Amino acid sequence: MNWDEVTPLLWPATRETLYMTGVATLFTAVLGLLLGVLLVVTERGGLLSAPPVNRVLSFAVNVGRSLPFLILMVAIIPFTKVVVGTSIGNAAAIVPLTVGAIPFYARLVEIALREVDTGVIAAAEAMGATRREIVGKVMLREARPGLVSGLTVTVIALIGYTAMAGTVGGGGLGNLAIVYGYQRFEGKVMLATVVLLVLMVLIIQAAGDLVARRLTHR
Repeated sequence: MNWDEVTPLLWPATRETLYMTGVATLFTAVLGLLLGVLLVVTERGGLLSAPPVNRVLSFAVNVGRSLPFLILMVAIIPFTKVVVGTSIGNAAAIVPLTVGAIPFYARLVEIALREVDTGVIAAAEAMGATRREIVGKVMLREARPGLVSGLTVTVIALIGYTAMAGTVGGGGLGNLAIVYGYQRFEGKVMLATVVLLVLMVLIIQAAGDLVARRLTHR
């Protein structure tokens, strides 16, 4: 294949990768943030101290983080079929992408929230702030740089997951690299997909670092 033949293949695959990553990031940001907050507030001495609940959540997060993505993707095929009606394609790949990324981001959220100055939280409690206000207006607000940095790392991980999803028909650049680059021995296709994936990671990392720095200065 010459480069004129490679280019038309790249843009649809790139759009598919961005679509899968974007939708999975949206669900991960919401559900992972919620799970991370629960991990912090339900710990012993937390705002909603509930050690048994915390242990269950922590165990679930640890299990979710310990499973290699390819194994997870295969293991939840029945669940994926229930959710989207198929186990192949972009929509199907979003399900395991989200399931795999939520516990990953939840731990990063937990770490970011633990770094919030306890003095600020104590001051808010002394001023009569409700638990919801402390979480939303104090903890999450103070932890914004860490939350953004954690989400940046998660998005980059999701891009890597989408490439792995391509090995089982998930679509995107990963599927293009397998079908054309590997199975058909097209070195130019493999090189182009690698370059595009690297560029995506560099751009996302730079954007995330910029946002985190601005939030830190504020």
